[in-house]
Amino acid sequence: MYPITAPVMGCNLRDLANAEDTTMDAMKGKRVGIDSFLLAFQFLTTIRDRSPTGDGGSLKAANGKVVAHLMGFLSRASLLLSKGVKPVFIFDGTHPELKKDEMAARRARREQAELEWKAALDAGDFVTAQKMAQRCVKYTPEMVEESMEMLSLMGIPAIRAKAEGEAQAAVMAANGQLDAVATQDWDALLYGAPVVIRNLTSDGSKRMGRIIRAQRIDLSQVLTDNELSRDQLIDLAIMIGTDFHPGISGIGPKTGIKLIKEFGTIEEICKIKEKDVPERLDEIREVFRNHPVVEIADEDLVQGDVDVEGLKKFLVEDRQFSQKRFDNAMELLESAGLVRTGGQTSLFSF
Repeated sequence: MYPITAPVMGCNLRDLANAEDTTMDAMKGKRVGIDSFLLAFQFLTTIRDRSPTGDGGSLKAANGKVVAHLMGFLSRASLLLSKGVKPVFIFDGTHPELKKDEMAARRARREQAELEWKAALDAGDFVTAQKMAQRCVKYTPEMVEESMEMLSLMGIPAIRAKAEGEAQAAVMAANGQLDAVATQDWDALLYGAPVVIRNLTSDGSKRMGRIIRAQRIDLSQVLTDNELSRDQLIDLAIMIGTDFHPGISGIGPKTGIKLIKEFGTIEEICKIKEKDVPERLDEIREVFRNHPVVEIADEDLVQGDVDVEGLKKFLVEDRQFSQKRFDNAMELLESAGLVRTGGQTSLFSF
């Protein structure tokens, strides 16, 4: 199933959601499932070589190994913990077979971008090379294992989903194991997440001169405001287009919601509009209604103490992180009460 190419955000339900601004501080004490693959791609595409003659690729250590993903997870996870949030990082497992066409399309786009990236480098066109490098990102199996190992050393629960990570988080939230799902992917609502937080890990940062705010979306509010059942919301999403089906031609969010409220189901709409019913419709619905998940015990979701010496070896000694970067993270973790100094005269004198 790896390497994984850059994801998209599933079905865009933005027009249906009355999102409310919130903050990371507002999530204090809450257990939040983090859609980790989307976050990893954010790190790999933004923490990169931007030097005038750089190739634009994800930032590497002196030994040539990519470390951008680890830098990102270390920074964001430490900040979340310092704010009192209880993160649970959830990584994708095996994508459903229904998603094979979407995954093939992503792979083709990445391979084309790699050709253009290499051509730009050969021509000395570093501006184009840096632009194309963002489209060539791979989150390899080794990177996934590294991410999970580092989070484990930080005492943070990190789990591998059976299939889609945001779906695993959504089901766990629906079952009461999580208070919210942090993701940019609107599909989490289709999977039944009661509360979705967008931009959580970017809250307060700046992008294009604007301050990013975390946003809270409540599934019950989306359904009430739009007078839809969850099954109708799923059918609406399928008509608009999801990772499992490109959608029905000529039906966008505004037309779709009008039709689904009038006729109730995709089958009825297709009958009235003389359109073909999407192939494997019931299978697609089932992916959203009853997504396969890994059963996780409640005790496996508890935050533990930081293994300071193990984390230092993993980052500073083995992956050439600066002592300053490491110390900054440790200060945040110490403020969260997660670091035991064991009688040392100072946190870093070991």
